[in-house]
Amino acid sequence: MRLTAENLSARRGEDLIFKDISFTLGSGESLVLTGRNGSGKSTLLRTVAGLLRPESGRISWVSNGSEAGMRTAEACHYLGHRNAMKAELSVSENLSFWRDFLGNFAAGRDSDRPVSARKGMPIGDAAEAVGLGGITHLPFGYLSAGQQRRMAFAKLLVAWRPVWILDEPTAALDVSAEEVFTALIKEHLAAGGIVLAATHQPLGLEDARELRMTGFAGVMEEIW
Repeated sequence: MRLTAENLSARRGEDLIFKDISFTLGSGESLVLTGRNGSGKSTLLRTVAGLLRPESGRISWVSNGSEAGMRTAEACHYLGHRNAMKAELSVSENLSFWRDFLGNFAAGRDSDRPVSARKGMPIGDAAEAVGLGGITHLPFGYLSAGQQRRMAFAKLLVAWRPVWILDEPTAALDVSAEEVFTALIKEHLAAGGIVLAATHQPLGLEDARELRMTGFAGVMEEIW
């Protein structure tokens, strides 16, 4: 599997946020975006996830068995600042929706990978994995901010996608929850997955590459 970004640039309104960003990530590799607020980390993640159109450049995805020209977004899970869960629905109902909506990514799965690494977890198991087993019957809106963030992460587990795009994934979490998330991210990488993350907090990924985002210089359109 290979995720490639070539000479990407993106705008926010009239302002050029970044330009000429390039990277390639293969199976088991991770890239962490760092930089101050407003430097373009979230914009780059959304661009790679297919939520924003780049000003220039291209993003491509290649894996064994995938169709030529397949959209990169089809291989991606995106976890943004918002949890994307309905407050009035139960945790189980929310996770069921995302499981059914996203489905397991079939194209390009490596046949030598363990089946457990190529299929989504049952909802109860995913809740257990984020340390919140036994409360999936509760409305999502009843949970604390930290519990909601944990359950939002669980939606990455119920449907298998090879690329995890994470925007401040440990926001609103205590230290023990951060350790749980780090372990899950490491398991995903060990299974051949790819991780692209933006964070102000270390994720504990020893082999992760770092891309420091530096923002823009207004009308001069130059990277600081």
